[in-house]
Amino acid sequence: MENKLILITGASRGIGFETARCLADSGHNVLATARSQDALGKLKNHSPGLIDTVAADLTDPGGIAAIADYLAQRDEALDGLVHNAGLLINKPFPDLTDDDWRQMLEVNLLGPVRLTRALITRLKKESHIVNISSMGGYQESSKFPGLSGYSTAKGALSILTECLAVELADHEISANCLCLGAVQTEMLQEAFPGMEAPVSSALMGAYISDFVLQAHHFYNGKILPVALSDPE
Repeated sequence: MENKLILITGASRGIGFETARCLADSGHNVLATARSQDALGKLKNHSPGLIDTVAADLTDPGGIAAIADYLAQRDEALDGLVHNAGLLINKPFPDLTDDDWRQMLEVNLLGPVRLTRALITRLKKESHIVNISSMGGYQESSKFPGLSGYSTAKGALSILTECLAVELADHEISANCLCLGAVQTEMLQEAFPGMEAPVSSALMGAYISDFVLQAHHFYNGKILPVALSDPE
């Protein structure tokens, strides 16, 4: 397989970190983003020469511009874009504030919207956009208390995927969405202390790395559950 360039958001830890590591281990180039450059340092040191990093807050227009400028200055085009960055606030619906809702929509939905819009001209023909959603955002899956904001934002990301597949068809760009079940990550532990998920971040990262490279030959505009069962 030819060497490809994949951009991954939320890559400083968890699933994003492991996806970037797997792609680099397979000989592909990765542009990894997260809010903290320090947190990205460990990832860059894993595969010098294959992983580059850009610190960017995707809720800030300046962060989006920094990523676009990085690619423009190097005249590089992307083969894949993995929208992995996410924010989960676990609160009962009556306790969720407007600010909670805004934060989750900004990170889980508007970040991918803005970054995709900014990078359309940097996506190659036959490139692949992969949106990382949740089983909570999958229609008719079991829903759980405390996740109404997160599930709603992730559900919107799922529908955005279907829209992008149509909107970007003339550009020969594919878009698919993976609705993940529980994965053992720092974000999960922060939201649900003590919970043990059935899938490790390393295993899920390996799956996503293969998916972004290959799955657009088989799927476009699909919302796909990736879970042993509904979230528990």
